[in-house]
Amino acid sequence: MTRWTPARARAWAAERPWVCGFNYLPSTAVNFLEMWQAETFDRATILRELGWAAEIGFNALRVNLHTLVWQHDRDGLAERFNWLLDAAARAGLQTVPCLFDDCGFGGDEPAFGPQPEPIPGVHNSRAVASPGRAALSDPDLWPVFEGYVRDIVGRFAADPRILFWDIYNEPGNRMIFHRDGAREHEPDFTPHSLALMRAAFDWAREARPIQPLTVAAWTTPAPGVAAAPYQTEVDREALALSDIVTFHAYWDSAHVAGFIDHLAALERPMFCTEWMARPVGSRIADQLTLFKARGVGAFQWGLVAGRTQTTLPWPAKLVAQHGGAADRSVWFHDLLHADGTPYDPAETALIRRLTSADAGIAG
Repeated sequence: MTRWTPARARAWAAERPWVCGFNYLPSTAVNFLEMWQAETFDRATILRELGWAAEIGFNALRVNLHTLVWQHDRDGLAERFNWLLDAAARAGLQTVPCLFDDCGFGGDEPAFGPQPEPIPGVHNSRAVASPGRAALSDPDLWPVFEGYVRDIVGRFAADPRILFWDIYNEPGNRMIFHRDGAREHEPDFTPHSLALMRAAFDWAREARPIQPLTVAAWTTPAPGVAAAPYQTEVDREALALSDIVTFHAYWDSAHVAGFIDHLAALERPMFCTEWMARPVGSRIADQLTLFKARGVGAFQWGLVAGRTQTTLPWPAKLVAQHGGAADRSVWFHDLLHADGTPYDPAETALIRRLTSADAGIAG
């Protein structure tokens, strides 16, 4: 298979309602390893939380898988993923699986088995990458990565419960979060990420999925910077390989509107697969309406506050770079308390209003 034409991508999107979704980790999981391992795959919590999402009006979710779980328990991962697809579909939600991820914000390499407790006061303190930043540079592991992509995409290539495939989350992201700031992981592993992204597109396409493939452009300039967004080699390549345009945008509405204008020139359906960080001006109150008006699908970060502690802010330096302040009195991400009550009822009411106008919620 080759990359979809813009016309094919637009025809695919025209058959679907406006997509309003969320990035999902159950509140009882500290990271995606804990989510997917057999001993900690929390079906009761997932069913309860997806039910809340359906009541709010969401129609899609995005979720990361993990290579280590596939290496140790490939059939078990496939069974649990199939179960999640089914649970989501029964709640009226289509699923966007993400295969690889460079966001190892916790600073540790992924390790199969019990995961450590969250570090008090630190946002996403146990986030681990997939396959892991060190694993990217090990040529002996590349056959494992290839087998993982071919197996997972091959098993679900014709599955209507999957909305699209997100091949790689933020390739080249070197950030490590610390309570006293944020620094970048050295050395730079971006060339390995770029090579894996290219190869993974090929492996996935050879499985002939009915769903489009994408990787989000995720690097953006700070407000006031004149350079056009998405000019890194990774982002240029991601946009050139993707069947549909996806991007990340933790910025205020004016800034995001500029990103949409820039990417509209590609003439492909557009989805913001990560957004919503209240202290930097990325808010449901104004930005969700912007996405709806521009026909851009949107997946906010988080659903239920839990072990990832993503209600807490990013490090102050990083928040400031995005035009905000690290105010711990305001939830950074997430929408619901652990009992399902909304952090801000006006937010859930707006989601419900904007999605209720679309008949035929995806499922």
